[in-house]
Amino acid sequence: MTDFWLVGSLALGCVGLAGIAGVLWLALRRQASHLAALQKDVMDVAETASFGKRVDYPRNIPGLAGLGETINRLFDALQTRDRQVREREVLFADLANTMPEAVVVHRERIIFANRVAAGLLGVTPEQLVGRPVTDLVRPAYRAMTRSAVTRRLAGEILPENMEVQLINGEEAGMWAEVSGGVIDYRGQRAILTIARDISYRKNLETSLGRGKQQAQVTLESIGEGVITADASGLIDYMNTAAEKLTGIARELAIGRRMPDIVKLVDEADRRDLGDPIQRCLSDRRRVNMGRRAMMLSTAGGKELSIELTASPIKGPGEVIAGAVVIMHDVSEMRGLTKRMSYQATHDALTGLMNRREFERRLEEALQSVREQDVTHVLCYLDLDRFKPVNDSCGHVAGDALLRAIAALIRDKVRESDAVARLGGDEFGVLLLGCPLEKARQIADDVCTAVRDYRFTWQDKVFQIGVSIGLVEIGRDSASIEDILGAADSACYVAKQEGRGQVHVYSARDEVSARQRGEIYWLRQLQAALKENRLELHVQPVLSVAGKPAQGPAMEVFLRLTDETGKLVQPREFLQAAERYHLMGSLDRWVVRTTLAAMGQGTIRVPENRSCSINLSGQSLGEDDFLEFVVECLDHSQVPPSQLCFEVTETALMADPERAARFASVLHGMGCQFGLDDFGSGVGALASLRGLDIDYLKIDGAYTRELRGDTVNGQVVAAITRLARTIGFKVVAEQVETQADFDALREMGVDFIQGYYIERPQRIGEAGAVSMAVH
Repeated sequence: MTDFWLVGSLALGCVGLAGIAGVLWLALRRQASHLAALQKDVMDVAETASFGKRVDYPRNIPGLAGLGETINRLFDALQTRDRQVREREVLFADLANTMPEAVVVHRERIIFANRVAAGLLGVTPEQLVGRPVTDLVRPAYRAMTRSAVTRRLAGEILPENMEVQLINGEEAGMWAEVSGGVIDYRGQRAILTIARDISYRKNLETSLGRGKQQAQVTLESIGEGVITADASGLIDYMNTAAEKLTGIARELAIGRRMPDIVKLVDEADRRDLGDPIQRCLSDRRRVNMGRRAMMLSTAGGKELSIELTASPIKGPGEVIAGAVVIMHDVSEMRGLTKRMSYQATHDALTGLMNRREFERRLEEALQSVREQDVTHVLCYLDLDRFKPVNDSCGHVAGDALLRAIAALIRDKVRESDAVARLGGDEFGVLLLGCPLEKARQIADDVCTAVRDYRFTWQDKVFQIGVSIGLVEIGRDSASIEDILGAADSACYVAKQEGRGQVHVYSARDEVSARQRGEIYWLRQLQAALKENRLELHVQPVLSVAGKPAQGPAMEVFLRLTDETGKLVQPREFLQAAERYHLMGSLDRWVVRTTLAAMGQGTIRVPENRSCSINLSGQSLGEDDFLEFVVECLDHSQVPPSQLCFEVTETALMADPERAARFASVLHGMGCQFGLDDFGSGVGALASLRGLDIDYLKIDGAYTRELRGDTVNGQVVAAITRLARTIGFKVVAEQVETQADFDALREMGVDFIQGYYIERPQRIGEAGAVSMAVH
């Protein structure tokens, strides 16, 4: 029994163990199932990177509950970290896309690219990811790019910046400066590369390179000498022209100072001008050596007139880096300038001063007596018996006589005195710092020398004389016009006293001159010019053919109004104007006023016709009168073809060369040219053949009473026939009757002018306007 119970107890114990074992097996199986579920959830999260997912675990199993809680906390931490990483990547992408440079993150292939980088290939950033980074560069740079990527990922230190050409859809590509560095990107080593566009800089460098080369070629080609020096004043460059100017090779000049190769002196006094480079560097400004610099070469000993400037070369911050010298040979130009200056101030025939220069010297003398205790004397000389030489032997003989007299006068005065030809056979001498008694002695010596001189021409011998008027220039002298007028009055008295005399001016001389009326009219003319009391009157010129023809349509005349408003005819004042050399001023006024009236329409010239202006011989003799007329034409709106300039036969023959040049220049511009008062002088028609003359105006002395005066008729007919032969048109002036008009028309003249047609009238009046229809 006992055994039975023992056996039973054992059996029950086994059954209990078996139950416990079963329970334990069931418990372990359930845990394994939960563990497998945990493992699957973890693997899902790992594969999808869905760190926000949570795992389900039995909370009644302590061990599994703790494990599940730990896994969920890990997932929460990973989710937070993943969100931070993604936020940083978005921030990086946003930042990269705002940059003007191309930005890529890459290994051998691109991991990230901003819009600029993708735009180079015309794709989106997403389309660029995964492509080889070498796709961004031109083929010539791909091997270098692969090598740089490999070496940089391997940890090798490379230069921070490289210059490459990127592909940008254009043939030339885009030059870029590329900088790169290794970074940790999404847990792996990668390279961050930024490419900045430097195309402008590269193009500029290319242009500068070409510019430097071109500048070098230019410097070697220009005619100016160029020398550069460093900050210490030592020469570091010299172009070919500078070599020629200095006479020294650049190899020998480099490293030396400028005074070692050339010496600069003043042309006038040979004063040493020093080193322009050193002056420029010391003064920190441009140095101009002036208009009288002369360069003496130490090599060849040659002398050159030069113009030279030295300018500082400034670097950053206005630091003086050196100097550049520009110089060129002006020997020929300076010589020409001297000749032109001489011609502008000297009489071409005698070599003495001309009237303009003499008046300038006289003005200086007048100023000096007002500032200093000094006295000067003016001598006015007028030759006696000069006209017979001119008339009997011609102008060539007259010119030779004037040159001889000029030499005599120059020989009898002091070196410091100014001697001038004032016009025609008149001379002036300005005795500077000379007492009146000494001046009288000098004038007497001149008179004696001229009186004793015998002028021989061919088989003829002439005795000449000179009358001299003296006037003292003191503080009470009013103006140069007054001084000249007083000297001329004294000269007139000397002639009245028997010629070949010297007379010192006194107030009585002016009274004597007033008796001739010239001083009075001199004052009137001076006042009229100053107060604008001059007027233009105009007279029509009729075409005899009765139809429009080329040629003069009208002629302008000068009139003067006195203080009372009375109109004064030219015959009243022209003699004084000629004697006191005011004709040039009057002619200038006429030219200016006529052009202004034509431009304003006050004077209207018909098509293909012209308006005539008379010019005096004095104006033709002025060196700058032609330039004045040309300048007036250039600045006016009047076509040159509407102007005709007339000179008298006498004025033309007085200086044929100058008159021919005057006519040639204006004719070349389109102006017409006429010879006035033809037949009144001694010139021959044949001598006019080579002149640029369009028509002859027959002197009025031959155009009157043609029916009754057979000589006048024959003269007019002969002039008309000869003019036709040479090719000139003919104008008959001062025609006053129907009979003379008819006779002239029968003789074949082309144009007629005179009171019979219409009297001169003030411009702007009804009659003056109507003449345009003739």
